[in-house]
Amino acid sequence: MNETVRPSVLDDEEFHAAAESVLREGETVADLIDRSARAEVEYRREQADFIARGLAAREHMARTGISYTTDEVLGMMREIRDEARAKAVKSR
Repeated sequence: MNETVRPSVLDDEEFHAAAESVLREGETVADLIDRSARAEVEYRREQADFIARGLAAREHMARTGISYTTDEVLGMMREIRDEARAKAVKSR
C-alpha cells in the first residue's frame, strides 16, 4: 500500500489541540501519531500470537485429553520461579 493518506485526526482541531497538549519536549503531533500507530501494530501482533497459542493449546488438549487446572499451572510456574531464585542465590 503506497498510497499516502492524511490521518483524519489532523483535521479535527479539538483533537489536534488535545494531542499538542500532551506532547513531550521536542515531540511533534506526527511523532505521537507515528509512535501510536507502531504501538498499535505491535499490540495487534501480540494479540494475534496470544490467540494462536490459545487455539493451539485447545487443539492439543482435544487431541491428547491432557489438561491442567489453573492451580496446577500456577504451581508449576511457582516451582520454576523458586528453582530460578535458588540458582541465582547459589551463583552469587
